[in-house]
Amino acid sequence: MIIKGILVTMLAPMSDHIANAGEKLLGNASSIKRRPDGRVYISGQMQRHALFSALDRLNADDEGRGQTYVSNGDGVTNVVETDLRADLGGFLQTSKETYSGRRTAPVSATPAVALESSSIGRDLLIRLKMEAEGDSRGQAVATREFSQNDTMLMSFFVDVSAVGIRKRFSYEKELHVRTEYVRHISETERKRRIRLALEATAALTDYANQARNATSGEPQQVLLVFDTRLSRKASRYFKATAAEQRNILAELAARGAMYFLGDDTAESGDSTAMAYQKAQEFLASNDLYDPAPGAAVQTTADFEKSTKPEKTAK
Repeated sequence: MIIKGILVTMLAPMSDHIANAGEKLLGNASSIKRRPDGRVYISGQMQRHALFSALDRLNADDEGRGQTYVSNGDGVTNVVETDLRADLGGFLQTSKETYSGRRTAPVSATPAVALESSSIGRDLLIRLKMEAEGDSRGQAVATREFSQNDTMLMSFFVDVSAVGIRKRFSYEKELHVRTEYVRHISETERKRRIRLALEATAALTDYANQARNATSGEPQQVLLVFDTRLSRKASRYFKATAAEQRNILAELAARGAMYFLGDDTAESGDSTAMAYQKAQEFLASNDLYDPAPGAAVQTTADFEKSTKPEKTAK
């Protein structure tokens, strides 16, 4: 099978959490993000933060990492061959005058949204001051909202054609006349990065407001889809009716896609761990879609030289 797109959609239980805080609407009361219908959510930006934090740890432990690393979110480079955040997460460098300064992320994420309306509580926080001397104002008191118990629906998608590959556009008289695909990494490295991205979706723990409260976004139920085209339709699966679920799976099978279902709550069938294991084995034994077959590996520096606009004489 030639894999063009990979979708991971899942349900993750969270309790007593504020995985993504919003504005402080009531003075020093930290509020949790929630939709008008009362369901709490975690923004797509926070989902990507948790994903790349997990990816950073997995890459650091991987024997095949070489010189690769995951840059910090506030300092993303454009060096696709070594920076995994630049490759999988994209970038925008406004100082660049050409398309070499921008990259659409091959890995995208939806917000995580509670399946049902959330029950919101409020917690009292106190910063203890043990010394009797000094300014008593250091004994700060604040409140914080939290959500009691939610099943969060979230999805991630990988555009396989863009992993490790960039586009070079040619213009004539300000008209776009040609698109070329440029390879920055080997096929082995492309598959390694996708493998790590899949593993990272099962290891979501780094939610900013939960650094000391151990919130987990690890899946309780999961659907992993290896598709023959770019489609995110299966992201509806866990909020669909039983009839729609059957139709979604039948549509995938009809076009030759492969999917793996895992459920830690079911008496029979695969657990989420088993579904991920089978998905990784399938990835290892099948081919990725390659829009630049036979192309030589090119560095970012060489790519930028080829995309610089020619200076015209005055």
